[in-house]
Amino acid sequence: MENTTTNTTSESLEFESRINLSELQESIYKIKTELNKVIVGQKRMIDLLLVAILSDGHALIEGVPGVAKTITAKLLSRTIAIDFSRIQFTPDLMPSDILGTSVFNVKNSEFEFKKGPIFSNMVLIDEINRAPAKTQAALFEVMEEQQITIDGTTYSMGSPFIVLATQNPIEQEGTYRLPEAQLDRFLFKINVNYPTAEEELEIVTREQALINNTKIDKIETVISGEKIEQYKKLITQIKVEEHLLKYISNIVVSTRNNSFLFLGASPRATIAILKASKAFAGINGRDFITPEDIKNAAIPVLQHRVIVTPEREMEGLTSTQIIEQIIESVEIPR
Repeated sequence: MENTTTNTTSESLEFESRINLSELQESIYKIKTELNKVIVGQKRMIDLLLVAILSDGHALIEGVPGVAKTITAKLLSRTIAIDFSRIQFTPDLMPSDILGTSVFNVKNSEFEFKKGPIFSNMVLIDEINRAPAKTQAALFEVMEEQQITIDGTTYSMGSPFIVLATQNPIEQEGTYRLPEAQLDRFLFKINVNYPTAEEELEIVTREQALINNTKIDKIETVISGEKIEQYKKLITQIKVEEHLLKYISNIVVSTRNNSFLFLGASPRATIAILKASKAFAGINGRDFITPEDIKNAAIPVLQHRVIVTPEREMEGLTSTQIIEQIIESVEIPR
């Protein structure tokens, strides 16, 4: 009798997915396998980067030098058959150095537009806060609308298009703080921490074993850009119950009436949490989101979109800690 009850219970817990996500899961597994050949640890950063790609968003990666921010982005682009470009931001960088410029062609006596490095599928911007506001502002249109307008002509980006930017939170000399409007265009802000002692040993052991090989030689391309576009469309079909939409809304609204925050999150953050939650569900093989998916998305989506009051900032309280408190205080729907 007991066995019959157990079997009935287990059968009732099984569900049939409306969307076939097995190929998506397999591709994500292959990408992670390739990255793990070189990258030790940093599982959270890799997950968030993959979710950002599937959510059609951009990511700001923050961490001290040497914690694999840049190399992870380069290797990730290597696993996907897409174009990749890297732009090193410096104080003397001009908008035309990023977007491109019109050049006079003597042969036909006409101006021709020469595309800049932003015309790529994945763009890595190293030390984004090194360039002045004028240059940073050149990214506004392209990050939001995936197009740029030069001399009255609009040029569209290819798909997929994702901007990955890095910045150092410690060294502030010679840097320019990103304005709130710029930060709001990043789906995620990803904080990269130091590796553990065990991971540190693994890193140095692998480095010793390299001999004359380079890290990037180990990485193989395992998926096409066209597949990424297909997966992005699949993600949009993932089901979201009305009570979970309300849960997302309540979390974001709570940032606007929190006494510890000077500035709360905008509706763009609400949409970002929804998109990222769907991607988290998709890579886990589910065609519906759960409160856990929303919690996974909330901190990286919100932490760069709110401003802590000066009093709380002086006390050492961070936006991440406040958002964690807000998530704990908002009732989880049943």
